[in-house]
Formats: sequence, C-alpha cells, structure tokens
Amino acid sequence: MDVHGLLRQVQAGEVSLAEAEEQLKRLPYEDLGCAKIDHHRGLRSGFGEVIYCAGKSTEQLERIYGSFAKRRENVLGTRATREQYEAVARMIPEVEYEEVSRILCLSYTKPVLQGAIAVCTAGTSDIPVAEEAARVAEYFGSYTERIYDVGVAGIHRLFSKMDQIRRANCIIAVAGMEGALPGVLAGLVDKPVIAVPTSVGYGANFRGISALLTMLNSCAEGIAVVNIDNGFGAGYLATQINRMAAPERREG
Repeated sequence: MDVHGLLRQVQAGEVSLAEAEEQLKRLPYEDLGCAKIDHHRGLRSGFGEVIYCAGKSTEQLERIYGSFAKRRENVLGTRATREQYEAVARMIPEVEYEEVSRILCLSYTKPVLQGAIAVCTAGTSDIPVAEEAARVAEYFGSYTERIYDVGVAGIHRLFSKMDQIRRANCIIAVAGMEGALPGVLAGLVDKPVIAVPTSVGYGANFRGISALLTMLNSCAEGIAVVNIDNGFGAGYLATQINRMAAPERREG
C-alpha cells in the first residue's frame, strides 16, 4: 500500500476519511487465509512484497494476485510456471510472464531506472538464474547490463568486456561448474561482486555445492555470496548497493 499516495488523495478530496480508514485497517498485512500479504514491507525496506510461486497452487496465486490487482499495486513473483501464469492471466490479463527467468510480474507503475548493475554469467546454461537476478533488479529500479558467456574457459571474452563491467556500481557474477568467475572479476574491479553459484555442472559439482565452496573460499576481496541458484537474492542485494551509489537516474 502506498500510504503517502493515500494521504495525498485524502488531502485532495479524492478519497474520503472513512475509505482511507478502511484501507489503513489492512495494515500491516492482509490475511487471505492461504497467505498474509505484507502491505507494510515497502514502507519498512523500500521494496514491496515478493511472492515465491513454487509450491503454491494456481488457486492460491489467483487469490494473491487478485488482492494486488484490486488495489492496482505492483507485485513480483519468482519461480512461476507457465501453468500458474496462464491461470492468473485468465483473471488478470495485464499480468506478464518471462519464460527464462520464470518471473510473474504485475506492474501498474514502472520505476525510473537508476545507476548500473552488470550481470555476468560464466556460460549460457547460467542465463536463467542471471535473468532472474537482472529482472528483479530492473523491477526494483536498477538499470542493468547483461554480459553473458564470459567464463574462464575462454577468459579473453571477459577481458573484452571489462570497460563495460567497470562502469557498473555493482556486479553480479553467476557461475556453475567450479564457480571461478566471481573471484576473477573481483580481482579486476573496484566494485562489490555478488557471487551466485548455480547447479550447472557434472556429477562432482554436487548440484552447485562445488561452485558455492569456490566462491566462499575465494581469496579475492569484495565478494558476497548468495545461495545456490538464488538470482532473486542477488538482484535484490545489488539494487540496495546500486541505490546508495547512483545519484543519476535513467528513464525506464
């Protein structure tokens, strides 16, 4: 809920005191039975509610997204399936779905993009996690640059993009296999690097554990590591860093 916007509407006479009071009664959350929607999160942290769609039934998502649509509030969903999207879209046609990142987004207002985040992947197989990070960052107002398939197996590809990467306020490095890319990048830039291990790799990769341990044990400074395949966490953290570092703003 945009409390500032609601107060402005009351001041302008567009919303009655009784109606405003009724809306404020739903703070800090709305109980839908299957979920408690946190309308207060944007006030506390500057970022609105995010829905983790995996494991939720289509009926639950219809109720959750319907609650946001009724108020014409933005909401971001992660790890959504096409089946979930199609179910929600039948009720809310304006909802958007991106297949690669599995982001299910309902946006009534678009943010003004600011700063710059570089999202890098070691390989093409890491792109789904990287796209989740990039789209989360863009949803929350960060300008992103995508630099994909620049892993250490052909490190000249990375060197050719360094000028572009160095312009960013924060770098997200997504890698599976042995997970070497974040450590290499951290040794080449003066910006924070957020390392994202992915579950990409052969058997001894242990579904991302080898990449995770490499990133945690890197001798390069300035690396923060999120969980395996956690593109959402990387995009969120990168946006927090970018907001502090970016006085300029770019139109989305």
